[in-house]
Amino acid sequence: MRIQRCKGTRDLFFEEMAAFRLIEKIFAECCLKWGYQEVRTPTIEYLHLFTSAGRLTPSMLGKVYSFLDWDGWSGERVVLRPDGTIPVARLYVDNMEEKTLAKLFYVTNVFMFEETGKRARERWQCGAELVGTGSPLADTELISMSLEVMKKLKLEGVEIKLSHAGLIKALLAKLGLGHNEQVKIFDQILDGDTETLGMVSDGIPGLDGALLPLLSLKGQSSGFLKNLKALSARDLPEIKPHLDDFINTIEFIEALGCDYRIDIASGAGFEYYTGVIFQLFIGDEKVGGGGRYDHLIPSIGGGDIPASGFALYVDRLMKMVKPENQAAQRAQRILVRIKSREIDVLKEAFEVADCLREAGYVAEINLGDQELTSFGWVLDVREGPMFALWDKVQPEKAEVKTAEEVLALLGDNGADKDCLA
Repeated sequence: MRIQRCKGTRDLFFEEMAAFRLIEKIFAECCLKWGYQEVRTPTIEYLHLFTSAGRLTPSMLGKVYSFLDWDGWSGERVVLRPDGTIPVARLYVDNMEEKTLAKLFYVTNVFMFEETGKRARERWQCGAELVGTGSPLADTELISMSLEVMKKLKLEGVEIKLSHAGLIKALLAKLGLGHNEQVKIFDQILDGDTETLGMVSDGIPGLDGALLPLLSLKGQSSGFLKNLKALSARDLPEIKPHLDDFINTIEFIEALGCDYRIDIASGAGFEYYTGVIFQLFIGDEKVGGGGRYDHLIPSIGGGDIPASGFALYVDRLMKMVKPENQAAQRAQRILVRIKSREIDVLKEAFEVADCLREAGYVAEINLGDQELTSFGWVLDVREGPMFALWDKVQPEKAEVKTAEEVLALLGDNGADKDCLA
């Protein structure tokens, strides 16, 4: 019986892996140039890392893969990580809390149960976390860095949607609701449902005129927010610090010339957000997002340390990016054919293939089944003259005696001469 792959999982073929590696490479290069350092966390974490208030929403906790991990006579329930940020926060608390500022990035897979099995249960993401600073400048840095990655991936039409968790939570606290009810409505608002809060707040004095305009906020400038701040100052003084923070961040974004759209009723299903939330869209496809989470590190035993971060969704980006031109890739591929049974010829073939790889080419020893159409060049290694090189486009053979002459014919006179000694 043929055994099939698990529902909700996928195999990545070589064309998809080319896109995956391109995203990974560009993301890592951008992060390193911005001063971030790469980390990697375990696939398995303790369940209680994710269960405390302020981390994952109840709806997300209901979808984690958890099981009992026996350790002697005691057992701990563990999970396949459902999120990339929380394990990095745990890593920081465990190993780096003495640092005043930590700039970290990662590429990882996360797991979330999906009952039909038609949607991905394993998802890949690239993420960056900025720990130790709580300024609008830090949020702006992350937004700017995420846009730089998009630009280097040559993706156009990226739209930023901005929201603010602190602003929404301040409005919910004004209603006097219990914690669970606040979390439930918070999730609904971030899913775009503003009517629920409107019904809950109906009849509460002072809220009717200010609440719904804030929740339906879709203005496009910091000036629009300033006007709302002035209008709501009397009825909702609790929101002033959150509006000020939101306004400051948007002014920085405007100064950098970034296009954005304010959309309060948009966000992500993470309860740990406390400040600015941003999402990246290309058309209707959400390709990334992040925000501020100042309460997360204290909630897992760390100090009162602010932090923010973002993640890009690799699986979605893979459908959009275009790896290097296939013709250019083929031109760099060389098939090395051994045309003699002599040991010296075989040894020379492997040595010249090594030199070609050192010079930046893809050099494959011919094993009998390679398709010639996937190579730009063919190099025959034989007995005197030792090498015959021919271009697949203009199949005229050039016969030379040394590996150095082969590289010269390929136009790479700057090759590493050490490999030719």
